[in-house]
Amino acid sequence: MPAAMNPAPPPTASRADGRRARGQSSRTKIVAALLDLVSKGDVAPSAARVAEIAGVGLRSVFRHFEDMDALYREMGEVIEARILPIMLQAPVGETWQDNLMEIVDRRARIFEETMPYRISASLRRFESPYLMQDHRRFLRLEIEMLAAQLPAWVKADAEGARALTVALSFQTWRSLRHDQELSADLARAVVRRMVGDIVAGLSNP
Repeated sequence: MPAAMNPAPPPTASRADGRRARGQSSRTKIVAALLDLVSKGDVAPSAARVAEIAGVGLRSVFRHFEDMDALYREMGEVIEARILPIMLQAPVGETWQDNLMEIVDRRARIFEETMPYRISASLRRFESPYLMQDHRRFLRLEIEMLAAQLPAWVKADAEGARALTVALSFQTWRSLRHDQELSADLARAVVRRMVGDIVAGLSNP
């Protein structure tokens, strides 16, 4: 007796599945287009430009994303998924000073990779409560991860701890790379020097 055959899905179900697949494909292309444009230096691309690069209609952009902030939110999620595994790795230095230098090198890599995206989001965050909130959330994460590597007596030195926070911030990296036009290697060397000088000036009670 022949084995029972699975019934074919009704045509309406097949059409619905096809629409969902096409919709997801379009959404993926739109996010990829924004990432591509920003990575190549267009830090404030228009929705029309995103649609053009994605190969979809402008209406399609706003069919998948309520507004540009929603599209930027998705971009942020993609970038965060890339860098969080690197950020969350515990330093393996023998001393806390070694760990600080490992954090310098790690943040240099992360900041260099994410710089165009962070600049792009920064241009919009003063007009977007969500992007401002996300910016502050990420700053808190960076500060907390740095603090986790500092001895209690260093954290008790408010000026010293804040100096380390500034030296290891994205704004410092952006200033060195853009405003002073340093290479990534030279910018990292400057940050290492800054951190080393700050640590040398701390007084262990």
